[in-house]
Parts: sequence; structure tokens; C-alpha cells
Amino acid sequence: MTVETRRRQIEDVASALFHENGYAATSIRDIARALDLQGASLYSHVSGKEDVLSAIVDRAAGRFEASLAEAEARADVDGSSAADRLAAIVRAHARLVAAEPELASVFVTEWRHLTGERRAAILARRDAYEARVRAVIADGMAAGQLAMTDVAVAAAFVLSAVNGIATWYSPAGRLSPDDLAERYADLTLRALTEDHR
Repeated sequence: MTVETRRRQIEDVASALFHENGYAATSIRDIARALDLQGASLYSHVSGKEDVLSAIVDRAAGRFEASLAEAEARADVDGSSAADRLAAIVRAHARLVAAEPELASVFVTEWRHLTGERRAAILARRDAYEARVRAVIADGMAAGQLAMTDVAVAAAFVLSAVNGIATWYSPAGRLSPDDLAERYADLTLRALTEDHR
């Protein structure tokens, strides 16, 4: 087994444990036990539990960023409206959360355990991602495609709703990631376009 393969195996097992039990309640010994390794063997691949968390969060952030960039690029090629671009972003984000709920869950909730530069770096990436969603919402409002509201609150509403999928979604359930993504995109547009007074 290559070093990269073993490292990914460690991250995948840790991600499942962090998702199930939380970062704070999971020890390096728990991760080693799940891999049928001695703690010392695990330390030959990682420097500590935060190192593993950082790698998981970094991988998840990269997946979300790539998914967002792909949705934006496709929308740009299609000449989509801001409302259509927002729906595409929600679809891409929801599809990724539903396809990898453990990874998404760790990214959404456990990143807070990172410290120092690692925490600052992931916060900057999260802020940049949210800023891109805010920009699309602001464009939609300016074009009259989305209802006028607080842009920051609207972005937080959308991202919180889509990130919440990781807490309840089961791949064995009745909705595929694609089906769920369509429903979330539809709900998002309804929430931000219809007059609910």
C-alpha cells in the first residue's frame, strides 16, 4: 500500500468517526483501532489528530470550490440569468453534500477544532465561497430576478439549508443526490423569488 493510499484510508476512517462521534470525542487511538493499527504506526503517517482533520477539511473545501467553479463556468457558457446561476450553485452544492455526507458534515461542523493558521486559512476559504454566493444573489436582486432582501442573510439561509443535508441524508433513502439537488434548487428559488406576505 502506498503512503498516499494509506493516508487517504486514515482520512476516510477519521472522517467517518468525526461524523459519527464528533472530533472532540474521537481519539487517535480510536482511528488506529478502526484501521487495525497500533498508535505508533498511525503516527508514521500523521503528526496528530488535528493534522488529519485539517487534511479532511482541506479536501472538502477543495471539492466544494471545484463544484462551485464548475457550476459557475457552465452557467456562464449557457448565458444563464443570476437566478439560474444560483439554482446551479445550489444543485452542485447539494449534490456534493448528499454524495459525501460524512466529508461534508466534518467540513461544516468540525472545522472549528482547527487552530492557528489552519483555522485562519479555512475561514478565509469559507468566506470567499460565501462571497461568491452573495455576489450571485446580489446580481439576481439587482436584475429583479430575486426578491430584495438582506444579501448576507439570504446567502446564510441558502448555505445553511444545503449544508444541513449532511445531518439527515441517507443514500439508502428515497431521493438520489440528483433528485435532492433539484428539490433544493427549486425551494431556494421559491424562497427568494416569491412574495410570501
